[in-house]
Amino acid sequence: MCPGPVSRRSFLEVGSLGAGMLGLSDILRLKAAAAAAPAGSRSQPDTAIIFLWLPGGPPHMEMYDMKPDAPEEYRGLFRPVTTNVRGIDVCELLPLHANCADRYTIVRSVAHEFADHGGGHKRFLTGRLPARPDGFVNDAPAVGSVVARCREHFAMGLPNYISGTEPGRADVDTYSFGAAYLGATYTPFNLPGDPSESGFTVRNLSVDQSAADRLQDRTLLLRGFDRLRRRIDDSGMMRSMDQFNQQALTLLTSDQARNAFDLTQEPEALRERYGRHAWGQRALLARRLVEAGCSFVTMVMENPYQSGVPWLQSGTYNWDSHAVNCHIFDDARVRFPIYDQAVTALVEDIYDRGLDRRVLLVVTGEFGRTPRLNSQKGTQTGVSQPGRDHWPQAMSMLLAGGGMRTGQVVGSTNSRGEEPKERPLTPNDLWATVYRHLGIDWTQSFLDYSGRPMPILPFGEPISELLPVA
Repeated sequence: MCPGPVSRRSFLEVGSLGAGMLGLSDILRLKAAAAAAPAGSRSQPDTAIIFLWLPGGPPHMEMYDMKPDAPEEYRGLFRPVTTNVRGIDVCELLPLHANCADRYTIVRSVAHEFADHGGGHKRFLTGRLPARPDGFVNDAPAVGSVVARCREHFAMGLPNYISGTEPGRADVDTYSFGAAYLGATYTPFNLPGDPSESGFTVRNLSVDQSAADRLQDRTLLLRGFDRLRRRIDDSGMMRSMDQFNQQALTLLTSDQARNAFDLTQEPEALRERYGRHAWGQRALLARRLVEAGCSFVTMVMENPYQSGVPWLQSGTYNWDSHAVNCHIFDDARVRFPIYDQAVTALVEDIYDRGLDRRVLLVVTGEFGRTPRLNSQKGTQTGVSQPGRDHWPQAMSMLLAGGGMRTGQVVGSTNSRGEEPKERPLTPNDLWATVYRHLGIDWTQSFLDYSGRPMPILPFGEPISELLPVA
């Protein structure tokens, strides 16, 4: 169970152990009054989440919910192909998905009401109705932050919440990853950059020799101050600060942390299977991090035009396939094969390494796309091209692992992909499933800014079809 809520007054924040060298002060905040978790909470199951975030809104009718019999203005250009599971079809541009459908589940019937990117991000990632339908600053904590708060007593040598993004997209408010009233302590430890690049390093864990010498000097100095503070401190707060300092030092110097982030330890063949591009290597890094003990890893798969992939004039940066942004079918011909390779490699790797009961993989964006195609003049191309707009009334997602029964489709939409027809679900049902997998009671509350108790989820139930099989 997750330890109970703590007043904001009990949070003690301390500075960095060396500005510009550690860079951990935004992640590792001292919480003196919450240092000890209830004894029962230490028996949490050994479970973790990999969350692949597709910002912009992937087109459900081009990927996992194709409607080949719908009118032409709905069905689009691509055709479904059969998979290794009877009754499951996917887009023809996802052939690797077709080979491993027995190892994942597609959910086709999640819907919500927020069509703006900001509102959609906040609604989806927090499990709450946002106060505003736009903007990306959370007024409730993102799911990863809740997990970090509930698992802060885990000491695995790694942060419990890690994200991977582009260098210029690392701010927590870019994707509504903020922790809101839980505090900045519980925002993700971010890994900016392209892990497929030969010079990729985890910026906050790299120390040159001069920095290492300074670290040793600082450690000796801190020990002297610690002895002095312990003699004058009757409240125990200083001892808690010592623990915070030690946690930061452990992250910087531990072999476990460095090894977890080091992709060069993986066989070349496996790295090639994931793909030598940002998406593939982020997916591989996510597997390494949960295997090393991280509870919640979010990897953003947004821009496919990197890692040597030339920019397509009729393509777009993220999954926001408005006609003014891109030619949806041209963009898909580049984007989908990269996505296909990365996601299926991760699915297969999870099962091949025996992580399929411990690790739950969730792949989704904030909403789907309009079932009916429209054409507009492209901003970059200057010619009329097809696209789809925002559509929260229906969306698809992929899940794997978690001990669930796979090789299935949960829910359906109507004949034109407009709205759920069978098994209507909300993002909250997904998150209740995630919290259940992690052993977190989603009905418990934390105090908001005004001191009011706020339940982790105000509604939602685990999706029964996704629960572990005996």
